[in-house]
Amino acid sequence: MAKKNTAYFRDKLTTVDEQGKRVWLFPKKPKGKFFNQRRALAVLLLAMLYVGPFLRIHGQPLLMFNILERKFILFGTVFWPQDFHLIVIMLITIILFVVLFTVIFGRLFCGWVCPQTIFMEFVFRRIEYLIEGDSAAQRRLAKQSMSIEKLWKKSLKHFIFYAISFVTANTFLAYIIGIDQLLIYIKEGPVQHFSGFLGLLIFSGIFYFIFAFFREQVCTIACPYGRLQSVLIDTKTLIVAYDYKRGEPRGPLSKAAEGNLGDCVNCNACVAVCPTGIDIRNGTQLECINCTACIDACDNTMEKVKRPKGLIRYDSEEGIEKGVHHLFNTRSIAYSAVLALLLIVVAALFVVRGDYEVTILRARGSMYQEYGQDSLSNIYNFTVVNKSRVPIHVHMKLISPAGRIHLIGSPLTVSGGKEGNGTFMVVLPKKRMTASNIPIVIGLFHKGEKEKKYHSTFVAPNNLDNRVK
Repeated sequence: MAKKNTAYFRDKLTTVDEQGKRVWLFPKKPKGKFFNQRRALAVLLLAMLYVGPFLRIHGQPLLMFNILERKFILFGTVFWPQDFHLIVIMLITIILFVVLFTVIFGRLFCGWVCPQTIFMEFVFRRIEYLIEGDSAAQRRLAKQSMSIEKLWKKSLKHFIFYAISFVTANTFLAYIIGIDQLLIYIKEGPVQHFSGFLGLLIFSGIFYFIFAFFREQVCTIACPYGRLQSVLIDTKTLIVAYDYKRGEPRGPLSKAAEGNLGDCVNCNACVAVCPTGIDIRNGTQLECINCTACIDACDNTMEKVKRPKGLIRYDSEEGIEKGVHHLFNTRSIAYSAVLALLLIVVAALFVVRGDYEVTILRARGSMYQEYGQDSLSNIYNFTVVNKSRVPIHVHMKLISPAGRIHLIGSPLTVSGGKEGNGTFMVVLPKKRMTASNIPIVIGLFHKGEKEKKYHSTFVAPNNLDNRVK
């Protein structure tokens, strides 16, 4: 924690003034090593987002989240409602991963891969810098009365903002209904799909509002993860931190020779570039998204005044205080062990997961029945869930013991992602019955190849001595 200027910064948000009105931020354009790394990652993630709907694996979309039809595709693998247990386990794993990640690395996710940060800092803010200029020019333009210059710059900026929002909304829709269906909607026009087109415009408007007006308020007010981090981080968590031991007391470079001043020259460069408007020198704050803009700004200043870089850096409170940082502690190791176990369980479930799920139960309340002179039969009900996207023609054979299966009714065909039900009889010769409950193995065949085998029991008479030999 910093030793100076700590009396006020936790009492109010930096984006709200004393009258409770919004304080509009004009952060300076960042530059430096971390910014270049974040920009490269942002370009990669944005490319994956917009190209993703066009990518396919084995004929299936790379990713699709069709909530309307309850169909989900992850890396070409189709998941149906019958795989709900896998989704639950995956969500538990993700939540635990978020907890573990935050305990060790703080809000690293927010600064590097969060969609809000990526779109705001590397798409919309870049366009704003291009049209309106850097922070000083933006501030001057905002204070100007309406003029031709202000009108065309603001109009152009907001038109591009909404255009990007509309394209992004279509991209998200492609992840829900599939790119092929989206292209059909586009070809047929908005008149034939007016309700869907209206929803698209509304979503585009919400997206536009967030990045054109709401901006950093998402991180400080709306995002639950920002609130959660205050519970999860501790003194060992990696954060963007100001080294107050080295930097305090602050003072301009011109007075450095007059007394024992720290390395901080009080240039406020770290404040000028902060997208949430905080002063990182006050210590860990709710608004900090660990975007590293202050690190780059401070390193640039330290380089100019010929002092060591790293006055603001990735470290922990304990690392600043004691000069030693331990990335792992007892809590993070325990979380890691549980996470590793969950990952193993999820991987195992994915491996054993098949394209078909069959439930075979002997008909409730039914007993064995005579079948001809030398055989007995049992009646079974079965349910087939087809998890693949192609139809399956259900064909069952009795693998063991020797006998046969008679399907009651017409042959069953189950469409992709659907569920089918049917009834069949298992017929066994009496001379092969050696017990009152006989284990049987039934095979599910598709296109002549055995896909699965299932175990059940066949009920026979208790009086074995009176059986026909």
